[in-house]
This record gives sequence, structure tokens and C-alpha cells, in this order.
Amino acid sequence: MNTNTGTGTNTGTGMGTGTGIGTGTDTGAGRGFAGGSRTGSTTSLGRLRALARAELTLLLRTKSVIVTAVLVPLALPLSIRPALDEFDLEAQGLSVGPVLLTSAIGFSFLFAVYTSLVTVFAARREELVLKRLRTGELRDAEILVGTALPALCIGLIQSLLVAVGCTVLLDLPAPRAPHLAVLGVLAGLVLSAALAALTASVSRTVESAQVTALPLVFVSMLGSGLTVPLEVLPDKVAHVCDLLPLSPVIRLVRGGWTGQLSGYETLESTALAAAWIVLAAWAVRRWFRWDRR
Repeated sequence: MNTNTGTGTNTGTGMGTGTGIGTGTDTGAGRGFAGGSRTGSTTSLGRLRALARAELTLLLRTKSVIVTAVLVPLALPLSIRPALDEFDLEAQGLSVGPVLLTSAIGFSFLFAVYTSLVTVFAARREELVLKRLRTGELRDAEILVGTALPALCIGLIQSLLVAVGCTVLLDLPAPRAPHLAVLGVLAGLVLSAALAALTASVSRTVESAQVTALPLVFVSMLGSGLTVPLEVLPDKVAHVCDLLPLSPVIRLVRGGWTGQLSGYETLESTALAAAWIVLAAWAVRRWFRWDRR
């Protein structure tokens, strides 16, 4: 318990009088990491906001994470532009604009959300931050969501900026099925965060987290349509790649711009994306580690 001898009374449960993370409010002299005052029970939204604010502060102090999350997704699509000229996109009913747009959004999923969150989850676990948070009012889901919120917001903002930028610079028309594009972006963000938590659970240290994230990054870049459209691959290879985690969300985003997804393809992609999200969430609940390995 956090016993306060200053003016006011403490009716909540704190996690120390130092700089530990707190999500409530304190009317005495003790201050939590989130900087509030503890008056007892708090709402779920308030706890998420306090934790997300603390995570955003820490994120802005880590330059390497900022570079990976912000600059890499914007630079990588430019590097694949010459390679697209080697494929006959018109024969597959595609054009450079929608392909580059979906590639940029897919890179945001991988780098702004997935790889940055793998490092964040592993770091917070090794520093025992997650373990301390579980002793307070925060529920397990709130801890994971609050920790992921800054990266999710960065990924969402990047996706919007990329969409506007590609529309202006590449003279793209407005999306023909905007609801599919929105569905694909939201599903991709949620799935990337869930996969990041799962990957962090098998990462022994913060340093090894950067390595354990690489397999999914490489597989998604090569097989989910980020660098090479699946339409130009052999049919058997394309069918296998269609089952990869990010493939259905990339297909939904691209279909939202081109309007070329049939009703059956839309249902198939939505169902597959939902299945991956449910499976990843179940695996995180089953195997996520809250303490040091």
C-alpha cells in the first residue's frame, strides 16, 4: 500500500512512492509515473489514457524506435519502385499506384507497429514494468492495449498520410470501396500488435527481440504482396502466400482502392484476417510472459 503522510488521504493502491508507473490519482504527496492523483477506483478509459501517455513519453525518448517506426515505412516503398517495372502489372489488372500505396501501408504495419512493439513489450517485461502494472487496477488486456496505443496511433497516422500522399503524387483516384480499405487498415493494425506481443513472449532479451521479429518481417515482405504482388507469382505459390498473416489485410486495402475484389474474395479475406486476429489473441493470452524469462 502507498501510505501518504502529506496533506490529503490516499484511498487507492499505489506501486511505491518513487517513479513507478501509476494509473490512478493521488491526493497526497506521492506521485506515480503517470503523474495523476489517486482518488480510488478509475475508469478503464482513464487507465488506458494514462498508460498510453506514459508509453508515448518513453517512445519519444528512444530515437532508434522513432527512426524505425516513422522513417523506414516511408522510405522502403521508394526502393521497390524500380523492381515493379520488371513485372507486367497491366496484364494482371494492376497499376503502380495502388501497388505502391498498399506496400507503404503494409510497411507501416511491419515497422511502425510490429517491430517497434516487439521491442517495447520485451523491454517493459525485462524492466519488470509489466509485472508491477499487474499489481494495480489495470487488467491484463488494458496493459497490453495501453502499451500498444502509441505505436498503433503512429501506424494509423502513417497510413492516412501515405494514402493522401500517393493519391496526390501518383494521381490515384479515390478508393472505389473505401469501407474495405478502412477494414483492412484497422485489421492490419490490430493483427500486427497481437503478433508483436506473441513474438515478444518468445524473445529472451530486448536485443534478441530484434532478431525474433525478423522471420515474420521477411516472410511478409516477400510473400504478402508488399514487395512482389501475389498476382504475378505462380498460382501454387500465390495460394500458399494467401494464407500468411498480413496477406488478407493487404488484399483488403488494395481491393478498397481498385474495387476489384468480388463478394466471395472480400468474405474470404475478412474471414482469414479475423481468424488470424483471434488465433494471435488466444496465443497471447495463453503464452504471453509477464515476468523475466
